[in-house]
Amino acid sequence: MATIKQIWAREILDSRGMPTIEAAGQLDSDQIAVFSVPAGASTGSHEAIELRDQDEDRFYGKGVLKAVNNVNTTLRQAVLGKDPSNQEEIDNILINLDGTPNKSKLGANAILAVSGLALRLGAIANNLTLYSWVLSLMKKMGITVYTKIPTPIFNIVNGGLHGASNLDFQEFHIIPVSSKSYSEGLRMAAEIYMVAGDKLRQKGAIHSVGDEGGFAPNLFTNMDALELLVESIKQTRYGLGRDVFLGLDAAASVFYKNGSYQIKDKTSPLDKPAMLEYYKVLNDQYHLAILEDPLEEDDWEGWKKITEMLASETIIVGDDLLVTNPEKVQKAITEKACTAVLVKPNQVGTISETLKVIKLARENGLKIVVSHRSGETNDWFIADFAVGVGADYVKFGAPARGERVAKYNRLLTIESEISAYLKQNAS
Repeated sequence: MATIKQIWAREILDSRGMPTIEAAGQLDSDQIAVFSVPAGASTGSHEAIELRDQDEDRFYGKGVLKAVNNVNTTLRQAVLGKDPSNQEEIDNILINLDGTPNKSKLGANAILAVSGLALRLGAIANNLTLYSWVLSLMKKMGITVYTKIPTPIFNIVNGGLHGASNLDFQEFHIIPVSSKSYSEGLRMAAEIYMVAGDKLRQKGAIHSVGDEGGFAPNLFTNMDALELLVESIKQTRYGLGRDVFLGLDAAASVFYKNGSYQIKDKTSPLDKPAMLEYYKVLNDQYHLAILEDPLEEDDWEGWKKITEMLASETIIVGDDLLVTNPEKVQKAITEKACTAVLVKPNQVGTISETLKVIKLARENGLKIVVSHRSGETNDWFIADFAVGVGADYVKFGAPARGERVAKYNRLLTIESEISAYLKQNAS
């Protein structure tokens, strides 16, 4: 039996230049693993709570030295000598030490640092790749998972809190058809991304990039961004609706103010029925494959209506609505409020809780979309995790910026490993 010999953590910077936690751990065999914690800009109000220092003299209050200290003292001491193969046991220790419903005492970032590190150490202790180890944990939970690369959702244009206040909607996506191999889909996205950049330069538009690598142009309306994607696809060898589809993450809670939705496409604020009608027109025109967070996070009645209205044509994804929370996922299942759940481990705080949410969603027919955060690191953990849980889709941002590309390149490696394994077993 392998045991955890040592754990230590430090403060590092994420892709936005914001502090986050990197944790390292050592087994009694002296093998070492490292895990870093992502952070979001567009966060649901019901997410588990990151612990920030609130010291205005350091990083304007955004430092994480308190959370780092919690890892190096309380959390470390509690898991030393434990077998990392027992993921749920370790996670329950962390949850009980915190003792709050939203992990606000020790910090969800501190807790996830140790939980994610334990997962990596467990894979090493069992001499497995990380995705194979996650797959084995899913099987222990009674979930049959087939090893495959999830269909990627590529963020080509950034708006909302991930852009520069340029557009209301947060992410404008292209999604390869699932019949294409992952490597084909990645090449397609990179080529369309290149064309989109060229088109913005031709228009004299700003073509800097946002938090997730998508372009953050100074366009007039959200429709303009969708048209940019349509025009870019037309200029390639690929066909819209044949090789690639469009998707949208509205992140509607951000532009929901004083009881109505305020978007640049309309001269006056939209009430709920008007916003629903807007999405219907949008979908009729662009045939969206995926629509994420179309309404504000507490409007359950609105979510039920849009799912009833569009779910036969479009996957309705809950992010801020669900925040990887089992109680909210169960409510969505009961009320038929969406057809897919966006999964972000740092929204709930431990690996075991995340796996339970995935199990609940899968058993009830919801699709699984495993996602990065806007504040990422070069840690490619989430790529292995997505493969291991058999996710239907992954969201890692644009095919640009090192912290995004690290994850896409990791999927290329996994694709090669799976292919080699299948060939070996077929011969």
